[in-house]
Amino acid sequence: MSAEQPRVAAIRFRPRSAAAVALVSVAGLLAFGWPLLVTPGSGLAHSTDAPLVLALVLPLLLAVVLAEIAEGGMDVKAVAMLGVLSAVGAALRPLGAGTAGLETVFFLLVLGGRVFGAGFGFVQGAVTLFASALITGGVGPWLPFQMLGAAWVGWGAGLLPPVRGRWEVAMLAAYGALAGLAYGMLLNLSFWPFSTGLTGELSFVAGAPLLDNLHRFVVFSLATSLGWDLGRAVTNVVLVSLTARPVLGALRRASRRAAFGAPVTFEHPVRGADPASRPEGSAAPLAQSPP
Repeated sequence: MSAEQPRVAAIRFRPRSAAAVALVSVAGLLAFGWPLLVTPGSGLAHSTDAPLVLALVLPLLLAVVLAEIAEGGMDVKAVAMLGVLSAVGAALRPLGAGTAGLETVFFLLVLGGRVFGAGFGFVQGAVTLFASALITGGVGPWLPFQMLGAAWVGWGAGLLPPVRGRWEVAMLAAYGALAGLAYGMLLNLSFWPFSTGLTGELSFVAGAPLLDNLHRFVVFSLATSLGWDLGRAVTNVVLVSLTARPVLGALRRASRRAAFGAPVTFEHPVRGADPASRPEGSAAPLAQSPP
């Protein structure tokens, strides 16, 4: 087996872009996990407005992140690849439509993030879920949470250790299963406080101790969405196992040909030179008319 070539990220994170991703991730964790973080004496424990404010701020922060990444960190080749994979993912999602947890979009986020890096996976996840929501009419207050959850799935895939062969397929399949379960738990957190009323053993109790609310949430998830989350995890395992080798091979060939890390240079033509001998990443100059 040949040594693994160093991977070049399709999207380069600059300090401002990294700071924007960190900011939206912290805001996302607050938006998802506020029921487990509030204290009895906090204003958030006795208000239903603050969680809604977080949900409204989240898409604005996502827009800032995408704008920061696009500003100098993403060239036309990365944009083209992102458009292709996001369109394919958006077209695949309605095939499962979430029936019994059959989600057909997450395996492509895992494979795309694996090949093109964590930054690309983050943007691919957010853009894919946004595009699929436009296609299926799934635009609503839940969409920012879905976008951020999918972005984290693609981000995590780009941070997996560098292994190849059957071990890589097994690692990606295991990651797909865990990501499917984690995604379901995160989305449960986003609506659990508003879906069970104010009384009952599964209800969110504002200001209750962390372990008390955590126990209620776990029981709620097991009782209401475990079947869907297991279906998503199994779907990810099956699709990654079946498609990893051909899809990874195709994406890696596309990455090598795109030469994301190679600067584009323009050279003067050399009379009699073979065009095929130009170095990868260089472009042929425009023909000039004689004076």
